[in-house]
Amino acid sequence: MARELRTSTATVAKWRRQFRELGLEGLRDRPRPGKPPQYGSAFRDRVLALLEQPPPEGLSHWDGPSVAKQLGASVHAVWRTLRREGIYLQRLRTWCVSTDPEFAPKAAEVVGLYLNPPLNALVLSLDEKPSIQALERSSGYVETDSGQVVRAMKSTYKRNGTLNLFAALEIASGQVHAQTTEKKKREDFRRFLDQVVAELPADKDIHVILDNYSTHKKNSEWLEKYNGRVQFHFTPTSASWLNQIEIWFSLLTRKALRGASFASKDELRAAIEAFVARTNQHPKPFHWRKRDVKGSQLRNTIINLCN
Repeated sequence: MARELRTSTATVAKWRRQFRELGLEGLRDRPRPGKPPQYGSAFRDRVLALLEQPPPEGLSHWDGPSVAKQLGASVHAVWRTLRREGIYLQRLRTWCVSTDPEFAPKAAEVVGLYLNPPLNALVLSLDEKPSIQALERSSGYVETDSGQVVRAMKSTYKRNGTLNLFAALEIASGQVHAQTTEKKKREDFRRFLDQVVAELPADKDIHVILDNYSTHKKNSEWLEKYNGRVQFHFTPTSASWLNQIEIWFSLLTRKALRGASFASKDELRAAIEAFVARTNQHPKPFHWRKRDVKGSQLRNTIINLCN
């Protein structure tokens, strides 16, 4: 039998003996303890506890090598532990907590306009994007040392002026009204609003969501000429993220401005207008959501999230 199976006589004798004593159960492999893990749950707990402590002097935050040195462990073991826990020490997220004492009613008013707009009315999300620079610089593609092909941009550039952009998003349809200006004074804001109102159906009331920028305030005289047809709704202080137009501004920046080269303000204006036209070819409303960040999440973050 040993010759047929190309194994040793001792191995055949072992399995025959186990079958004789235990039957079919004796043919199963017995549990093997193996080598005790060097970096088990205790090591994981030490890593998480260390991340709650101040980093070494000279560092603003912990990283893999500094954690490994402090614990006297392998940096690869630290990285494996962090990956297993879903912790990325180099990634950053920002949050904005409003200190407005009337945050709840103001936010409820804005969100209510999003979810349940008034009958026979249009809801606009409006803001300005100031000082957009017309930067001129060369770009192309390069191959990195690892063989990856990435976009490359020349480190030096030429400034060719700036433009300001006023934009209003129709919440229900996703349509965008926009206008570039040289200035961003209250008069420019009012002129843009006059243009938007003229483009909208005359039989619709207009509810405009704005942040607390000074240009948006002290416009009661302008509002009076529309006899209550246009109404302003202000987001809470330090809560401009409640304004949906900010989402569209981020799309404009990522898709049309970042990495582009503009030899003049006219080229910059043309690029912005082309993106607006592209948006309005197939407008689509945003499925708006924002994660709520509570103060308790900002203390002992690692321990709270991983235990």
